[in-house]
Order: sequence, then structure tokens, then C-alpha cells
Amino acid sequence: VELAMSSTAGLVIPCKAAVAWEAGKPLVIETVEVAPPKAMEVRVKIKYTSLCHTDLYFWEAKGQNPLFPRIFGHEAAGIVESVGEGVTNLEVGDHVLPVFTGECGDCSHCKSEESNMCDLLRINTDRGVMLNDGKARFSIKGTPINHFVGTSTFSEYTVIHSGCLAKINSLAPLDKVCILSCGISTGLGATLNVAKPRRGSSVAVFGLGAVGLAAAEGARIAGASRIIGVDLNPNRFEEAKKFGVTEFVNPKDHDRPVQEVIAEMTNGGVDRSIECTGNAKAMISAFECIHDGWGVAVLVGVPSKDAVFMTKPINVLNERTLKGTFFGNYKPRTDLPSVVDMYMNKELELEKFITHRVPFSDINKAFDYMVKGEGLRCIISMED
Repeated sequence: VELAMSSTAGLVIPCKAAVAWEAGKPLVIETVEVAPPKAMEVRVKIKYTSLCHTDLYFWEAKGQNPLFPRIFGHEAAGIVESVGEGVTNLEVGDHVLPVFTGECGDCSHCKSEESNMCDLLRINTDRGVMLNDGKARFSIKGTPINHFVGTSTFSEYTVIHSGCLAKINSLAPLDKVCILSCGISTGLGATLNVAKPRRGSSVAVFGLGAVGLAAAEGARIAGASRIIGVDLNPNRFEEAKKFGVTEFVNPKDHDRPVQEVIAEMTNGGVDRSIECTGNAKAMISAFECIHDGWGVAVLVGVPSKDAVFMTKPINVLNERTLKGTFFGNYKPRTDLPSVVDMYMNKELELEKFITHRVPFSDINKAFDYMVKGEGLRCIISMED
């Protein structure tokens, strides 16, 4: 039986999108035209999107190539509206999470059990067009509008490479699981897939934003007995207790390196540490606060391009491990469905990450909350 085509398949869809016309200026809700998907592409009706710090960073455009006008957004959930030629793994009506990095299934990274860094679909923040033909699928009165990290979810409809869409359980509430498409999975996977703390062990988490708290949530799920949160903002500690954080260290309260404070608290160092700030000094602290013989430190935070750090090689020779992770080592299409199932099975708690909700028309409020450092995740509803 042929699948029913959606009534809009093959047609240009005019819809609302929040367009960033220039760096740091409020987004403007515009009517954009969204072209049909080409080969290996999928057009998705976005139901809910959320704001992640990466959107804010590129919207401010202080340290990178500014590319405007642009439709930002990459943390979202939606429903497949139509599929382009050659797409076999998705069909109309599927529930999906768009992901800023993809899984082509064919490259050496996709074929490796150890990597999720797909050669074809790895994040590219400078590209504003589709891989298929080097053109945008968005336009306003004939003027092309740039895409962002292959997702551009601040639009009622968007076109995404099929390798950047994870098909998920259609019973999962999209207004909650949308936050699994970026930050929460990044922190969670850094702990569960990379640090792999044992039950009863100690874990230090540097940086208690959404990603750090997701790392703490991973430590809680793994059964760590001590989860030490490290942050310069003491206001974050009360909230952090909900994510399993048992103790709090503010480096500003001490006149010696925080790694020494943690080593003393834990009788020689924590079993695992997870660095979620991107600050090179914090990276050193995270590495030097782990126990010799078995300690593992995992770097999650993204540093500035020119950042370097130094540590004594003996710290490594004394059987400590330093690891890096990208998107929590999850392969988007293969692994994200099971993270959604963790939420559905009540192992993973998502509600506590969601601190604000706004209708799409108020999307700039989400930016205000983040600029002011208020809350963790703001869910933006496309329907309202």
C-alpha cells in the first residue's frame, strides 16, 4: 500500500520563522517560504524548540564568522511532513529530534563503535546552506535566508538532512524530549558513555548550567554516592540538589587551587570528573582533581580556539585518564531513541530542566532569560 503523501508534499510552504537579521538584534517573526526537501532531505514541522547557549553564542557573533540573515535553533522536536528522494529510514508522520550533528551510516566514524563524529554531517557552524546543492531552503521574497548547524528549528517548517534526524517513540511528549536533541544528551552521555562512574563512586562536575546538571543527572542515574558541584555562582547550588549534587565548592571561597580542595575532601581525589565550562583553568582543575590509579576526567565544555592548558606529564603517568567527548558520544540516529526511552521509563527526569515556557511570538524572551542567566531551559511552543 502506498503511504499517503502529505497534502503539502512537493509544494513550497509559507510559514512563520524567527529571523536574525543582524548580530545581537532581537529576532523578527517573518513569513518565510520553505522549499520542498531534495534528495536525502526531510521537511519537518517543528512542534517545540528550546534555546541552547550555542544559539546565543552565534547570535551574538562576537568570536566567529557572522552569517546573517539566519534562522537559528537546533534543540527541538517535530513531525515529518514530507521526505525527499532516497530517504528510506523516515516517513510522513514520524516523530523526530533534529540534531546539529549527524550519522550518515557510511563513513569510518559511523562504522566505528567508538565514534559519533560523522565525516559528512559533523557540526559546521559556518555553513548556511544544504549539502545537496549548496543552496538554502528558506527564502523571503526571493532572498535566501541562511540555515544554522543543519537544523534551523526557529521556524514552523524546516528542511534537514535525513542523517540528522533521530526517529523516536511517538508516545513521548515532544514538549519535554525536545531538550534531548542537544544539551541534556551532551551532559548525560559525557557521564554515562565516557566517564562511566561506578555505583558508590565520587564525581566532580565543573559548571552547573544545563549541561553540567545533565552530567550530574547521569552520575545520579549511575549511582554515584558523592556528586560535587563546582561553580563560581553560589545561587546555582540549591537547584543543583535536584540533580543529585551532594556538595558544592566555589573556587572563589578558597585561596588555593580548587583541585587541592577537592583532593582533600575526597581523600586523594574524585573517581571521575566532568568539565562543562570550556574554561582552560577549569579543565586543568578537573584533570588534577581526579584520583591517581583510576581517575578519569572528561572534557565537555568548548574552549576558545586559542586556549591551551598545561599539566605535568607525571599526572598522566600516575594512571589518570583525560578524555574528550562530542555530543556525549551518542550516535544521533542509533542512540537517541534509547535516551528518550530512559525518560519514558522514568529513569531520566526531564521536567526539572524546564524552567520557562513561551509562545513562539515571544521567542526573544527566551534570549533575555539566557542572557540574564535565569533558569535552565525555555521551551518555545510553535503552536501558540
